[in-house]
Amino acid sequence: MELRTHILPLPLRHRFTIAHGSFTERENFFVELSDGTHRGYGESSAVTYYDVDVRRMQARIESLRDRIEAWDGEDPEAFWDSMLDVLGDDRFTLCALDQAAWDLWGKRQGLPVWKAWGLSIDTCPPSDYTIGIAEIDEMVEKLEEFPSFPVYKIKLGTDHDLEIVRALREHTDAAFRIDANTAWTAEQTVANSGPLKELGVEFLEQPLKADDWEGMKLVFAESELPVIADESCLVEADVERCHGSFHGVNVKLTKAGGLTPGKRMVQRAKELGMKAMVGCMTETTVGISAIGQLAPLLDYVDMDGALLLATDVADGVRVVDGDVVFPETPGTGVTWTRE
Repeated sequence: MELRTHILPLPLRHRFTIAHGSFTERENFFVELSDGTHRGYGESSAVTYYDVDVRRMQARIESLRDRIEAWDGEDPEAFWDSMLDVLGDDRFTLCALDQAAWDLWGKRQGLPVWKAWGLSIDTCPPSDYTIGIAEIDEMVEKLEEFPSFPVYKIKLGTDHDLEIVRALREHTDAAFRIDANTAWTAEQTVANSGPLKELGVEFLEQPLKADDWEGMKLVFAESELPVIADESCLVEADVERCHGSFHGVNVKLTKAGGLTPGKRMVQRAKELGMKAMVGCMTETTVGISAIGQLAPLLDYVDMDGALLLATDVADGVRVVDGDVVFPETPGTGVTWTRE
């Protein structure tokens, strides 16, 4: 096994603002694994509000080079388990490694990962397209740049959130999803839920601070809209904790540590009768293609990250007007195109 790592700056299509901050560029970390015939690729986004740094990720992987290159390429789940003792405290780094392992494994099998898992892509939900916080006119322009999506995720956390949604509703009949990224109180969430339901909102994503479990009891009991956990659901154990406080969970592969735990989290949520969603950070087609392998298991998916970028580094699973389009390429479908 040969290991290579890459750090690449990725300018965004537009400034992207959420309650946690504002960005015009991302710097992402990539892992490449090769058995001499096939190459697998994985990715993790550097997210400042989670104190993630690409150079620390690269240094961490490089320090484990001998151990990683000793892997035989045969069982990605066992490989993930074997790396957990040294990377369990660094799930973003573990995610990039795990995605590369599954991509390589699928290419060695000559099968897409979803097919090797026995899944069918005939039942994939459509992806939303995300509208970041901005002046209302600018948010409308961003929506109209991608006018054919059946659903939009709207980032909120301002002093005029309902005004934003009312203005956007004038320009589309598509469904809306609201993501306040922990910016609301329980009382605000309950008060907003009724008007937002009338405006065609499907659900609210993570309105409260991640550790505000008391507030979530109120929201869970009184909100007129379902509530989906994001920042409150990082790793496998959190799914159980969210049961009874949220109606569903949004699994982020970067936070969970990759496809291996992500798949288990989705399956556990379904066992508990909860809705299952997988979301993206601002990843290229490398990370988006990994998410695509789980799409057949999901109620909702948010995999528009590559559409938010000005440039990409790979071909693979694509989102076209909300439809998830899979290539014939095995593995997670990634073909590296960056020179």
